[in-house]
Amino acid sequence: MTQTDLVNRIRALPIWQGEIEATPLDGGITNVNYLVQDQSAKYVVRVGDDIPLHQVMRFNELAAGRAAHAAGLSPAVVHAEGDLTILEYIESRTLTEADIRNPEILPRVLNLVKSCHRDVPRHLRGPALVFWVFHVIRDYAATLGDLGSPYAMEAAELAEIGNRLEQEAGPFDMVFGHNDLLCGNFLDDGTRLWLIDFDYAGFNSPLFDLGGLASNNGLTQAQEHWLLEEYFEAAVSDDLLHRYAAMKCASLLRETMWSMVSEQTSEIDFDYAAYTASNLTRFRAALDDFQNS
Repeated sequence: MTQTDLVNRIRALPIWQGEIEATPLDGGITNVNYLVQDQSAKYVVRVGDDIPLHQVMRFNELAAGRAAHAAGLSPAVVHAEGDLTILEYIESRTLTEADIRNPEILPRVLNLVKSCHRDVPRHLRGPALVFWVFHVIRDYAATLGDLGSPYAMEAAELAEIGNRLEQEAGPFDMVFGHNDLLCGNFLDDGTRLWLIDFDYAGFNSPLFDLGGLASNNGLTQAQEHWLLEEYFEAAVSDDLLHRYAAMKCASLLRETMWSMVSEQTSEIDFDYAAYTASNLTRFRAALDDFQNS
């Protein structure tokens, strides 16, 4: 579908007040997004079908987004129709990795994550998914084999590492995770923070979000200890540190293999090969630290 065809589909939605202006939004690496303004307000239009290869199912994203709004974390879902989801637009700036590391901002970020885990399931309706990172890793390895990817042999070895990490990361608690805590999924409107993009949301271990938040945004070791103490409201035990470090490795491994698959399957204009290389380097470093601890 051409961009013109897509904009015409957006223009034909029955919710607009008068004529609209639709402008592509940069930055998404899973979905295509547009900023739309009609005569009354601005909106974000997310364009995306189910992506089973990435465990993304739009009914789940929609339910999670609505529940997150009810919990006070996320913009409202205004309308949903087929592969188009229309969201309230928040005048804001997107956080950077440096923002997440800022000691004045990090506690606010953690409060959002804790609220997602604790409050979103109270508002969740209908079927819900589990996002089990170790299943995702195994499935990505099989997918890369099916695709004839140049990473196929390496991916099979990485899946075995994932199996070992699964044993090391347990036993597991369960919360409702966001599961994609990149800096770009946090907005600052000047007064408060917002959490957006629930493509990968689902029940999971809290350690996955905590490990992902740390690894995706370059938190220091001291900040990681603070994160665990604040989240669990207790001193950090050696056992918790071990399980957290294993899950942090798994988070980086999943991001790496997500990018390996996306190199061959995504039509978005993004340098997935460089993203793969960067995350693979982060994963190898975290794994070395874990194995030597």
